[in-house]
Amino acid sequence: MTASADAGAIGVGLVGYGLAGAVLHAPVIEVIDDYRIVAVASSRAEAGERRDRPQVVADIDALLAIKAVELVVVVTPNDLHATHAEAALRAGKHVVVDKPMAPTVADCDRLIDLARETGRVLSVYHNRRWDGDYLAARTLLADGMIGTPALYEARWDRFRPEAASVWRNAPRAGAGLLWDLGPHLVDQAIGLFGWPDAMTADVATQRLGAQADDYFELTLHYGAGRAILSASTLVAATRPHMALHGTAGSWRTEALDPLEAALRAGRSPAEPLPGIPAFRATRDGERLSHAVPAGDPFAFYRQLAAAIRSGSAPPVDPIEARDVVALIEAAQSGTPLPEPRGPRRLPVVCQHG
Repeated sequence: MTASADAGAIGVGLVGYGLAGAVLHAPVIEVIDDYRIVAVASSRAEAGERRDRPQVVADIDALLAIKAVELVVVVTPNDLHATHAEAALRAGKHVVVDKPMAPTVADCDRLIDLARETGRVLSVYHNRRWDGDYLAARTLLADGMIGTPALYEARWDRFRPEAASVWRNAPRAGAGLLWDLGPHLVDQAIGLFGWPDAMTADVATQRLGAQADDYFELTLHYGAGRAILSASTLVAATRPHMALHGTAGSWRTEALDPLEAALRAGRSPAEPLPGIPAFRATRDGERLSHAVPAGDPFAFYRQLAAAIRSGSAPPVDPIEARDVVALIEAAQSGTPLPEPRGPRRLPVVCQHG
C-alpha cells in the first residue's frame, strides 16, 4: 500500500481473530488500497504482527472507542454476530458481518432497521457470490446453454469423522453444519433461481458424540424444478460440488473454488489461482472437459469501499442476507417456508429475457 493510499484508507477494526478473521478476511482486506486494518479485538497478540501493525485490544468496547476505526468487521461466533454488529452500528461505524448475518430473523431485522436509523452501511460477507463456479453457472443459465433447468445440485462434502471441540460443534445458537455451510449454498441457489415455492429439509447429527447437526439436505421447489443443497462431514469420496441439468444438457464442477484452500495454506489472495475442473454434456452427445476460472476474491470489499465513500449499493443487501437466515431458520425448525422480507430476486434466466 502506498503512503498516499494509506492516508485516505478506510480504517478497519476486526472483532475476532479466529480462522475467519485471520485467514479469510484480513489477507483480502490488506491487498486492497482502500483499507487499513487499524485494530483487532482479540486475545491473540500475534494479530498485531499483521502488515498494518494494528492495535490489539481486549474487547469490542475498546475497539469501538478508537476513532480511526470506521468499518467494523464482525468475525466472531455466529451467536455473537447480532450483539457485536448492533454495538458497532450504535457507535456510528459501518459494519460487515460474516455469514450468517445472525441466527434469528428477529436479530437480522433489528440490525437492518438500526443501520437505516444510523445511516451506516451494513453488509454481510456472502463472498461465494463471486466464486468461479457460481459465476459460470449464472452465465450458462443466462446464455441458455442448459436449456430449461430441471435440477440444480450443490454439495459441500467433508470427511471429518471426529467432531472437534470447537464452538461450531457445540449445542449453541448458530452452531452446526447447516449454519456453517448452508448460508453459502442457500444464497447461491436464490441468486440463480429466486425464492422457492416450497422446501423440504433433512437435518441430522450423524457422528458419534457430536452435539450439533453435521448433515443436511435441503430441496428447494421451483414448480417442477428442484434445487438440492447438501453437505456432510462423513463423505470421503466427495461428490461433484455444483451441477446443472436441463433440456439442453448437463454441466458440473468437481471441486470448490480454490481461494479458501489457498488462504488456508498461507498464500496471498493476489496470487494466480488454478481453474476449477468442470464437465459439460449436451443433448447432441458432445462431452467437454474444461476449467472454469477461479472467482474474484476482492469484489466484495471493493464494492463495499464504494458504498462507504459514495453511497452506492452495498455488495450484499442485508435484506437478502436476512432472507437466507429465514430459510435456514425454517429448515432447522421444520416450520413452513416464510415469505421473504425483500423483493424477490429474479431467476437468472428471467433477467436475460
